Amino acid sequence: MASFARRAMSLAQIPSARTPASVCQRRGLAGAADHHGSTKVDFWKQPTNPGNWKEEHFVLISLSGWGMLFYGGYKLFTGGKGEKPVEAAQ
Repeated sequence: MASFARRAMSLAQIPSARTPASVCQRRGLAGAADHHGSTKVDFWKQPTNPGNWKEEHFVLISLSGWGMLFYGGYKLFTGGKGEKPVEAAQ
């Protein structure tokens, strides 16, 4: 009687473990490699065509470009000079 109870519990807990593999649902769209547009390339392969760059490369280059623009504007408007060292009195 105890073995019957254990078998009933195991069947109730994992119902899909007893079904054959051909009946189980498969992942339908997981392996679809059908691209619907132009392929994306690294920016150094086509530097003059930003439309074909990978998204990560486009973001990094855009952010670095904006950073250089702001830094250049800051240096332009502040005169581009750093602090002058104070000379010690003798």
